[in-house]
Amino acid sequence: MGRPDSIPHPAIKGRGSTTHIAGRFESTVSEAVDDGWEAEESEEFLAPRLRTEVRAETARSIISRNNSPDVGFSQSVNPYRGCEHGCSYCFARPSHAYLNLSPGLDFETKLFAKTNAAQLLRKELSKPSYVPQPIALGINTDSYQPIERKFKLTRQLIEVMLETRHPFSLITKNALVERDIDLLAPLAEQNLVSVHFSVTSLDPHLSSKLEPRAAAPHARLRAMRRLHEAGIPVGVMVAPVIPWINDAELEAVLEAARDAGASSAGYVLLRLPLEVAPLFRDWLETHYPDRATHVMSTINQLRGGKDYDSQFGTRMRGQGVYADLLSNRFKLARRRLGFDAQNSHWPKLDCTKFERPAPPKADSPQGSLF
Repeated sequence: MGRPDSIPHPAIKGRGSTTHIAGRFESTVSEAVDDGWEAEESEEFLAPRLRTEVRAETARSIISRNNSPDVGFSQSVNPYRGCEHGCSYCFARPSHAYLNLSPGLDFETKLFAKTNAAQLLRKELSKPSYVPQPIALGINTDSYQPIERKFKLTRQLIEVMLETRHPFSLITKNALVERDIDLLAPLAEQNLVSVHFSVTSLDPHLSSKLEPRAAAPHARLRAMRRLHEAGIPVGVMVAPVIPWINDAELEAVLEAARDAGASSAGYVLLRLPLEVAPLFRDWLETHYPDRATHVMSTINQLRGGKDYDSQFGTRMRGQGVYADLLSNRFKLARRRLGFDAQNSHWPKLDCTKFERPAPPKADSPQGSLF
C-alpha cells in the first residue's frame, strides 16, 4: 500500500513559513497526511493565525566573532533570537534548532529578547584586553524587527556605542531605524556608523510573501532617504537574489536606492543551509508552484548540483553561467549608477576614537521588559 500524499501547506497570513518543520536534532518527526476525508466544497481550509511569543533571555555573552573571508566584519551583536519578519529564505533559521524549536514557524513566532544585552556589551568593552573593531549589529536576526518597538534593546546598544564612540554597522529591513536618527547622526559625524538596508524587491505583493512582517519596500526607501538627509551614510544590499523570483529587479532596486541616497551597494545570492532548503521549497510550492521546479533547478546549478554549498568564496555568489551573468549585471549597474566600487559592502569606520567605559561595579539584575 502506498504512502498517503502529504497535505499541501496553506499560506498563513503574516508568516513566511507554513509548517513547524522539525529541527535536525529532534528525535521524533510528525507529518500531516491526507487521510481520505474530503472537506465539503463550500468549506475553505484556513490556516490558524499564530501569535508571537517573546521570552526574556539572560545572555552569557553578547559579541560573536568570526573569521569568514566572505563578510566585511569580524564581530557582531544580536539582541534577539528568532525574527518576526518571517523571511522565507532566512539563513539564520537553523539556529532555532539549537533551542529544540522549529526553524520554521517557531523561528518567527517564538522569539527571545536578550534583556541584558547593553549591560553585557558595556562589560565586554570595558575589558583591558578588548581591541576595538567595527561591530555588525543585527546580522543573524534583524535588530529592528517589530518587537524592538517595545523592548528597545537595539537602541540601548546604540547608546553604549555612542557613549564609548565605538564604530558599528547595521543592516535592516525595517523603517523603525528612523526612530534612532538622534543617536545615529552624531555617530555619523565622527565616522562611527553606517546603515545598510536590505531591499529584496520593489513589488509590495512579492515582498509581502517573501518577508511578510518587514517594512514595505517604499517604507525602507523612505527611511533610507531620511537617514541620508540626516548625514548618516546608507547603502543597499539586494539580498537575497532569487533566480526567476526577484532577479529581474536587480538594476531597478539599485537605482531606487541610489535615488534615496545610498552610496554603497552589494548583493547576495540565495543561501539555503540545512533546514532552510525544505522550508524554501515549501514556500515555492505554496506561492509559485508554476516555477518551483525551474527555480530549484537553477539553484542546484549554482551550487554544484546541491541546494547549498557553504564553501568560502562562492557561498555568497554561486558558480556557473548564471552566477557570472548576475555578477556582471551588478558591476555594470553599480558603475552606471555611480556607486563606490571600493565601498560595496561595509565602509571603513574610525576605530581610533574609542573610549573604554569604566568596568561595571556589579552585574545588577535586569528589570522586566514584559
